[in-house]
Amino acid sequence: MLKDIVDNVPKARHAVLLSADGLPRGATEGLPAKDVRTVSAAMAGMQSLSRATAGFAGWEEEQQWHQTIIEFSHGWNFLIGAGQGAYLAAAAEPDVDMQQISFRMHRLVARLSRNLTSPPRVNAQDAAAGTAGDAARHQATGGSGFVLADLDEVIADVKGARHAVLLGSDGLPRGATSQMSRDLADTICAAMTAIHAYSRATSPFAGAVENASWRQTVIEYQHAWIFLINAGRGRLLAAAAEHDSDIEEFTTRLHDVVPRLSAEHNPREEGSGGHA
Repeated sequence: MLKDIVDNVPKARHAVLLSADGLPRGATEGLPAKDVRTVSAAMAGMQSLSRATAGFAGWEEEQQWHQTIIEFSHGWNFLIGAGQGAYLAAAAEPDVDMQQISFRMHRLVARLSRNLTSPPRVNAQDAAAGTAGDAARHQATGGSGFVLADLDEVIADVKGARHAVLLGSDGLPRGATSQMSRDLADTICAAMTAIHAYSRATSPFAGAVENASWRQTVIEYQHAWIFLINAGRGRLLAAAAEHDSDIEEFTTRLHDVVPRLSAEHNPREEGSGGHA
């Protein structure tokens, strides 16, 4: 059944079915067993963290995770749910038809769901979402030296935009929007640093390419979006918006502001956190 994606979606590369605790349950041909294990473990870890960061975009009763998309210079990785305690990951070339691969993945999930019931060993969703939600409700206490005016401008101009934070290669916040507390910034930066590491670990899944670089990871929830963007020099930009926001405008503004943030914050961190 996994071959359905590779056989019927031009530019699709691989597909892997994994359990919530990171164990591979099946994969298409051509992907080394070591890479299958690595991808399964990384995707499961990233999915758990994705749930934990849902409160970054605002506390809602329904914080259901929909999908995670990772963009590299050489391709894409996609992750969606595939029934209780199971997930479907797919990899594709940069110019894949996004709608077509999404359609095939969800159609395959409908078939798989009738045959799979793999309850997760730990139900991390409620506890993780609750922790992040509590942090999200903290009042802003960052102080003027912590607030980044350029990020505040983007959040103010884009309807539905919630928060944004710039973090360094050490996983610590360099600055954030005015409505974020230091506690929330610290919590989100720790989670985003781990999500970035997991994202980079999946690079071989998208294709074995030398000097490949990670560009961004996008997490979609029922109520919101979270974006993690390569900001250069080892820095990352994390931002959140409501689900009905103009995502194209939001991401464009975020990418446009990155050079200004780099000019204002030029830490001693060398190299790029984006190389995978």
